[in-house]
Amino acid sequence: MAEVVVHIYDVTNTGSDKTNNTILQINRIFKDGIGLGGIFHSAIQVYGNDEWSYGYCEQGTGVFRCPSSKNPMYTYREKIVLGRTECTIFMVNQIFRELTREWPGHTYDLLSRNCNHFCDVLCERLGVPKLPGWVNRFAHAGDTALEVAETTAMRLKQAKTELLSASKVAYRFLSNVRSNVTNISPQGPGTVNSSDNGSLRIQGTWLKGMLNTSKPSTSTETDNKDEDANHAIPNQQKKQSHDSFG
Repeated sequence: MAEVVVHIYDVTNTGSDKTNNTILQINRIFKDGIGLGGIFHSAIQVYGNDEWSYGYCEQGTGVFRCPSSKNPMYTYREKIVLGRTECTIFMVNQIFRELTREWPGHTYDLLSRNCNHFCDVLCERLGVPKLPGWVNRFAHAGDTALEVAETTAMRLKQAKTELLSASKVAYRFLSNVRSNVTNISPQGPGTVNSSDNGSLRIQGTWLKGMLNTSKPSTSTETDNKDEDANHAIPNQQKKQSHDSFG
């Protein structure tokens, strides 16, 4: 069984002394001060004196190795023994060949596919615990925040699309209602067509007739009708007398 060691570095390869010093201060405060995390590079050593890690490159694999704790790109911090692997050296070499194909350099991503993610995958295949949480906590937090932001933006875009569709439907409905009521003939907007005018008169007459039919007769109206009938009878008799004397 071989010992598996992770080597931790402070990331100080930005090309700016001011930025590098800022990163060192962040790591001291957030890692050494409160134990939260920081901005780190990691590499795994197993069987031999070299450490294995992953980084960005435009072509080929991003997996590389260098003498353990001697990476010139970063500032060395510490090493942590993760455990012992039951894999033979032959099996470990096979794992490295597989990872070399699976981790091309152009797929590197600072938040979701960096050197610490690579070391976690390597540790899993070696059968030892993954890196301590503080090593890659800032990347995990950033990746989660980015995912939340993208999801929120997608939901806002979907809500905007649905609102626009609903507005179009409402506009078409109101337009149809208006076109059924308003005349758009040469007489001008707001006037009623002759056919519509006739239809309205017929509807008005029909409604008036329905009201008159359903309206109950009052006693006054009955008396007036009886009086008219009484007047009509003498006049009819008078006419008949004139006809008989004519």
